[in-house]
Amino acid sequence: MHTTITCTWRGPFGNDEVERLHAAGFGHPPVGHDWRGQLERHSLGWVCARRPADGALAGFCNVAWDGGGHAFLLDVVVERGLRRAGIATALVATATEETRAAGCTWLHVDFEEHLRPFYLDACGFRPTPAGLIAL
Repeated sequence: MHTTITCTWRGPFGNDEVERLHAAGFGHPPVGHDWRGQLERHSLGWVCARRPADGALAGFCNVAWDGGGHAFLLDVVVERGLRRAGIATALVATATEETRAAGCTWLHVDFEEHLRPFYLDACGFRPTPAGLIAL
């Protein structure tokens, strides 16, 4: 399947459309999250993937950061019916390019084991030791 999409760094979005996409992609009910407020306070940027035909949000990812050299890739999600069409890879590529252009030296990501081939093989991340505390 080949889908033409447009990825935009810090593209416009509505809270409701990101909330719907995120809820469907991560399997939780929509809760009315304030995406705009969160991203404007804590993010270097985000990427919106839109279908040119109707402008609908087809994918999204967030790049949080520490205000310096470290950025963190979060919330990579693609509309269920459009998965495996290269949209997630385009989202991550755009996020990587723009994070580099902003002067960051590291882009971190954590992921569930089944996503290892995507992040390591398709997107070029390398495995590193890390730690995690469940809170």
